[in-house]
Amino acid sequence: MKNFRGKNAGIRHDHYQELTDKIVEALEAGVKPWERPWDPENASGPAMPVNAVSGRRYRGINTFILGMSPLAFMTGDPRFATYKQAAEKGWQVKKGEKATAVYFYKTLEVEDTKYPDNEDGIKHIPCLKTFSVFHASQIDGIPYFDPPKVEKPLWERIEDAELIMRTSGVEIRTGGDKAFYSPATDHIQLPPETAFHTKEGFAAVCLHELAHATGAPHRLNRDLTGRFASEAYSREELKAELCSYFIGLTLNLPFNIENHASYVNHWIGLLKNDKREIFRAAAEAQKIADYCLAFHPTFAAVDDASQHSESDSDTTEDLSAAA
Repeated sequence: MKNFRGKNAGIRHDHYQELTDKIVEALEAGVKPWERPWDPENASGPAMPVNAVSGRRYRGINTFILGMSPLAFMTGDPRFATYKQAAEKGWQVKKGEKATAVYFYKTLEVEDTKYPDNEDGIKHIPCLKTFSVFHASQIDGIPYFDPPKVEKPLWERIEDAELIMRTSGVEIRTGGDKAFYSPATDHIQLPPETAFHTKEGFAAVCLHELAHATGAPHRLNRDLTGRFASEAYSREELKAELCSYFIGLTLNLPFNIENHASYVNHWIGLLKNDKREIFRAAAEAQKIADYCLAFHPTFAAVDDASQHSESDSDTTEDLSAAA
């Protein structure tokens, strides 16, 4: 009998490599793919991608992937849904529309033959899986998106960032022409606020340095010993960069921070050498962002439920960070 399976049947997609290649290509072209190429002050609606059915925010690597979607910022609509979710709501994905892959980890349980005497005799293996989602503009019948009628003015969003900084308890010193976190003295050093072009730019740099400060042993305890240009240093900078992205989306504040060209080159090297690096960095960055946002009463408990895996459900994709 003739085999009618497609010529690509049986070919296993390397999800790690596919996403990493896209990001490296963008970075080599001089574009940080997580930066918003528009002015949030002139855009309508929230920037944080959400599931159209559950209303939950996407997290970690999925926030990053869907945040790059041109459909979201062209329409001002942050909603996405799986084909099955749309069908169950009576909506229909338009013919010929291309889906976007989002990622989650599903834990496989197998017998642990190497260490049979362990607690339960079971070995837990994380397996990267994907769901395909479509943007609201690709779906017929989906209700019209009504953006929030009242959005916080910019000054209030800056105050949100200031409240996080104050509540964090990290000492902030001003003076000089450099911004950095000092692990030795556990303080953040910043140029005077008057040296910044905008107040929101000052807030963005504050939050970026706070991301580094969470690595202290009495906080999230990360390795902060890397020297400039080392792999450890580059990894930490990438985590702080993505953390700035997650917090910026949540607070609806600009988060684009000028990076030294060598940072970007080192990120390219990291990603080329390890296709899992961006997944680990995004997961760690989400953890850092959650830690920082918890210093603000409004954002501390936002979408707690979205941190739990829904990957066993047939109708919705996992919204947690790929770790």
